[in-house]
Amino acid sequence: MPTPSPRSGFICVVSGPSGSGKTTVCHKARELEGCVYSVSCTTRQPRGAEQDGKDYYFVSQEEFLDRTMRGEFLEWAKVHGNYYGTLRSEVLRHIEAGLDVLMDIDVQGAALVRSCDDEFIR
Repeated sequence: MPTPSPRSGFICVVSGPSGSGKTTVCHKARELEGCVYSVSCTTRQPRGAEQDGKDYYFVSQEEFLDRTMRGEFLEWAKVHGNYYGTLRSEVLRHIEAGLDVLMDIDVQGAALVRSCDDEFIR
């Protein structure tokens, strides 16, 4: 008898304006088994104890715009003078592994995810 294939994960978008508590909700929810937090890229400088690769991938504006031109982002937006975006590869690798992905994104990014026609989103 063949082994059932593992399920694909899904995306859970947590969206709201800056300072609304999105990150707090995501940090609590990622304690759930099978749930991971999608680390976004940003061009802003780290704040406090933020760590590259854990809180954000901190990149230069030039690198961000290059990656945008290559279509590497599932969603991206310029917010308060800085760019923020979610890498397709970051989301896809978790979904393919059967993990549910929490995305902490602003309302502009959420609208882009809703309108996305990538097959792994549907």
